[in-house]
Amino acid sequence: MAPSAMSRDNRWTQALSDAQPVPYWLDDPGRPRPEPALTAAETCDLLVVGGGYSGLWTALLAKERDPRRDVVLLEGREVGWAASGRNGGFCAASLTHGLPNGLTRWPDEIHKLEELGARNLDEIEQAVARHSLDCDFERTGEIDVATEPYQAAELREWYEEMRRHGLADGVEYLDADEVREQVNSPTFRAGLYDRRGVAMLNPAKLVWGLKRACLALGVRVYEHTPALTLKPYGAGMAVRTPYGRVRARQVALGTNVFPNLVRRVRAYTVPVYDYALMTEPLTDEQLKSVGWQNRQGLGDSANQFHYFRLSADNRVLWGGYDAIYPYGGRVRAEYDDRPETYAKLAGHFFTCFPQLEGVRFTHAWGGAIDTCSRFSAFFGTAHQGRVAYAAGFTGLGVGATRFGADVMLDLLAGERTERTELEMVRKKPLPFPPEPFAWTGIALTKWSLARADAHGGRRNLWLRTMDRLGLGFDS
Repeated sequence: MAPSAMSRDNRWTQALSDAQPVPYWLDDPGRPRPEPALTAAETCDLLVVGGGYSGLWTALLAKERDPRRDVVLLEGREVGWAASGRNGGFCAASLTHGLPNGLTRWPDEIHKLEELGARNLDEIEQAVARHSLDCDFERTGEIDVATEPYQAAELREWYEEMRRHGLADGVEYLDADEVREQVNSPTFRAGLYDRRGVAMLNPAKLVWGLKRACLALGVRVYEHTPALTLKPYGAGMAVRTPYGRVRARQVALGTNVFPNLVRRVRAYTVPVYDYALMTEPLTDEQLKSVGWQNRQGLGDSANQFHYFRLSADNRVLWGGYDAIYPYGGRVRAEYDDRPETYAKLAGHFFTCFPQLEGVRFTHAWGGAIDTCSRFSAFFGTAHQGRVAYAAGFTGLGVGATRFGADVMLDLLAGERTERTELEMVRKKPLPFPPEPFAWTGIALTKWSLARADAHGGRRNLWLRTMDRLGLGFDS
């Protein structure tokens, strides 16, 4: 490495010297105390397993649909400790992991899916107000930015395709000057600005607010209570925990990246580890140098992409790029911390915003995302309809988990609704193969995506084959 490159890298890594290896959002003195663990036998109408967004929305919506319904929620550790409290806080309307993925997979349903997604985001905003969820909710929108000439051309082509399909309402194409008027980076060449379809929020505060709302409506929440087994019991189901058990008429599973209690569902998801940095608060002068007056979320257009946004106190969250799949698909705490990725992200951050050189990072963290082969959630039932599940949100679950909660409740009720009639709900993605084929396929796909980024977006034979099969791996 040349001396100048080495000194530059040292400056970047020096910005990480004080970074705490914990999620910024969870490092909050206002973090609520956990509820006591279950230490006895419980009975209820509906048992919800999982205390992230998926489970909390399911419990809350179940009580809103029928206040008399007796609901219990079990969380293995503390609510929001995993993906729901660690993510970037992008609350998107999309139910399909972005419009391109949805249009490719469900072209006949895409207008209905977009309508349901927009309605779901509106209903999240209404719930924030109705339940006084203090989560820094801002309906800012999001800009997808191009950092290479080929990406700018692809964004322009995609915008024209959206217009042809009647799907460009609220979306604006920005040239280089226009996108830099919004957020000033010398790397930005173009952008697509979705003005209404994304909100920014504090993910941990949303979890904690949902917990408070559930408790206020009478949901019994038990934390530090992992669900160990799920078995039929008479006309209902029984779940065993370390110190007790729950007998329930129906069960909703919102465990996502963690092993599903319905064993056959496990092959449909793999854990992929994502990493993020958080800066110290920007000064007024630093913020002025970047612009960002409208506080939008941003993401770049590469296959190995970054996502970035401002917090309520004007810190910059910078995440993405590396997506790490551990051999065997195991979820382990030691994977949550990856210094080599933090160093890479720091270098990318200062390349994007050279005017912020000297800014320090205060937090650096990672965690597992439940990924499925179609990148968006799938749904189903088990045990003669007494158990419902939703999983596979692939990193875009902040908003879509509320829709998934509605789907699970519809399925448990045996109702035919506009949600349960969707092909997206009725059909599942392809499962992942066993090892070593899963690791080999994912590694080859990641290598191919990196090559595409380095060669003008050109996709090799492997990626073209994965596209034809409806498979892939989204970084």
